[in-house]
Amino acid sequence: MEYFGEEALGLVETRGMVPAIQAVDVMCKTADVVLVSYENMGSGLVTVMVKGDVAAVRSAVEQGAAAAAAIGEMVAAHVIPRPISRVGKIVSRHDIDN
Repeated sequence: MEYFGEEALGLVETRGMVPAIQAVDVMCKTADVVLVSYENMGSGLVTVMVKGDVAAVRSAVEQGAAAAAAIGEMVAAHVIPRPISRVGKIVSRHDIDN
């Protein structure tokens, strides 16, 4: 899913793929958000990114971070309400549709 910076961006970073998958599953089930991308940073760090309106992304990130922490190590969570469009080029580098 390409991301152009027009919507809020939510990020959850975990140590390991299993808590990352759990986080994104919960995020997409509990709020009206769309999975944009994931990034395997190395050293076991995995970041999943979702987009949507600000309230939905905030809710999704809160729920996803809690779900990840319940089964593994949640490293960081953040919401960017209105990122500049150039952020989309970074996020879309590993977009899930490619």
